[in-house]
Amino acid sequence: ASGRVLGIVDGRDSAAVAGWLAARQPAWRARVKVVAIDPSAAFKRAIAEQLPHAQISVDRFHLVQLANLMLTRVRQRLVRDREQRRGRAVDPAWAHRQLLLRGYDTLSIRGRARLDQVFATDDPTDELSAAWGVKEQLRRLLKAPTVEQARIEKMILGCYVLAADMAETDRLWATIEAWWPAVEVLIATGVTNARTEAANTAIKQI
Repeated sequence: ASGRVLGIVDGRDSAAVAGWLAARQPAWRARVKVVAIDPSAAFKRAIAEQLPHAQISVDRFHLVQLANLMLTRVRQRLVRDREQRRGRAVDPAWAHRQLLLRGYDTLSIRGRARLDQVFATDDPTDELSAAWGVKEQLRRLLKAPTVEQARIEKMILGCYVLAADMAETDRLWATIEAWWPAVEVLIATGVTNARTEAANTAIKQI
């Protein structure tokens, strides 16, 4: 509830996390009902080993971050394939790369018009807009109010991925499939590690 950091350990592997959990009192471990984590297989293994009764929720922010990374990689690949170089300020997609990563629902009318212009002038294969659509549909999925609605949004996402037919979107879909039980826990419980992440960031800055 507070986001207070309970402990910090060296390493991001399964052994480091499992070791920290194993050192807690059994009664402490028994009280843990849900654990929110980044999409890390190592973290998942440690929790399954030490907290077998706990549900695992995958953090929403990190899934959106993966979708943004997917979109960025598509944008970079397209300009390399077409221009044989990296993106430059003369390329609308590069010039508005941060706009591409923003949630469509957060954009002003002017921002939406600029985004439409990017797709109209710098997306001849429609691959960039397809990747953007996959990203936006994942955001809609993660905002679903119920697990049932999330499952519907997931089916729509799967259709978007099939239509996009790109290695980058296929990899993102594989991640969503692998973490789907944890996504359902996120939707059902709303448990994230956002507060702890914020506290940890503050500690690092200090």
